[in-house]
Amino acid sequence: GWLPALQLVRRGSKAVTRHWKAMHFQRQKLMAVTEYLPPRPAVPPRCLPRPRAEVQEEDGYTRLLRRQVEEVFRSSRMVAVCQYNSMPDEDLVMMQHYLRKHNIHVKFVLNEIVRPVLAQSKYRNLLPLFVCRNILLVSPETRAKEMLRVLKGVPQVNLLGACIDDTILSRQGVEHFSQLPSLEVSQGQTVGALALLPSQTSSLLQRGPLLLTALLDEHIRQLRDTGTPGEAPQEQETG
Repeated sequence: GWLPALQLVRRGSKAVTRHWKAMHFQRQKLMAVTEYLPPRPAVPPRCLPRPRAEVQEEDGYTRLLRRQVEEVFRSSRMVAVCQYNSMPDEDLVMMQHYLRKHNIHVKFVLNEIVRPVLAQSKYRNLLPLFVCRNILLVSPETRAKEMLRVLKGVPQVNLLGACIDDTILSRQGVEHFSQLPSLEVSQGQTVGALALLPSQTSSLLQRGPLLLTALLDEHIRQLRDTGTPGEAPQEQETG
């Protein structure tokens, strides 16, 4: 196509038409005089009564959930706090099935429900564990060994801590507790240890009299065999 012989091309930066300019002195005085000043209250705010805080009443469903949490902590000898991550429903059902075989039940709780309950109970030291999505593994018996065996195959559930027989334990504490012998074995070992000391004492006390009796018996036997010195020999009876 046809192009013009002369083309105007503008180069360089654009001209700046707006610059900051200080306000005129007369206008500054006018703005200061006409500035709005809110009126002062007739009574100072510090002299007014404090507004009452509105107390929000809990609904019945929240109170029901909190009573259920209190009952769980009251009736369970073992309460384990675990971090729960998303997992397939089939894996969750299988985990609950294996835990239920050992009389361990899974409880899903909300932090806004369980935290006020723990804050007013003797389990307040468990509060730092409830910072994410948690579940509770509860049992009326101390089945720590079986619980750890099941959780070993479920990486989505991480044990954070537990309360066993009113004693708060960390994860390492639960592992050490699971390695302890059963209560019956511990009681048998304690009874054996307590019975060992009296038996040893009795044997030590009887050793002296027994040794003295054995020596006297041996002395009497020797006297009977050799005869008493200075004693006349007995006459033989004639038939």
